[in-house]
Amino acid sequence: MTLNIILLGPPGAGKGTQASRLEDEHGMVQLSTGDMLRAAVKAGTPIGLQAKAVMDAGELVSDAIVSGLIGERLDELGGDVSVIFDGYPRTAAQADALDTILSTRGRKLDHVIELRVEEDALVDRITGRFSCANCGAGYHDRYKLPKMENVCDVCGSGEFKRRPDDNEETVRTRMAEYRAKTAPILPIYEARGIVTHVDGMAPIDQVNDALETILAG
Repeated sequence: MTLNIILLGPPGAGKGTQASRLEDEHGMVQLSTGDMLRAAVKAGTPIGLQAKAVMDAGELVSDAIVSGLIGERLDELGGDVSVIFDGYPRTAAQADALDTILSTRGRKLDHVIELRVEEDALVDRITGRFSCANCGAGYHDRYKLPKMENVCDVCGSGEFKRRPDDNEETVRTRMAEYRAKTAPILPIYEARGIVTHVDGMAPIDQVNDALETILAG
């Protein structure tokens, strides 16, 4: 059975982690608009060239371009591949566009899953994270330090890095933006009875179990 699901939640809620698991376990494909945008620009597709021109001008990519990217990718995948929308839709206008994109391809939205997080806990989670500069293995100041100080558990490298935007001010700004722009699309889907809320602060395996239960239903 082909599934089309939306994973919602602010940056740092764990959407990427859970989407990767669903890809591995169910052969689903994660459609991350940010990744797709970068790939389209790099490949020089018609939509990618449009997006590049907009970004080079310092402007935000329009809903029409983002929606075009989604449609283009779905056409590449074909109708029998289950997909996870990550980072789209972000607004009510994009939610309307997604309905059209899916219906014209014989698809329908099955589940909208919101990973709920507590803001202060999310700040703690994000500001403490760092990764191996060599292999990308993830760590945290409080919850997951390397077994040997300053030595990566996976590859043995002694070089680590932090994302420059992993700071409290940025996290709180993103949370405010999520509440203002994205959270208001939830009532659209709640009216259809397809929304489920999951505790995004729970352990990763527990969140995954909750998602599996939803998809099995």
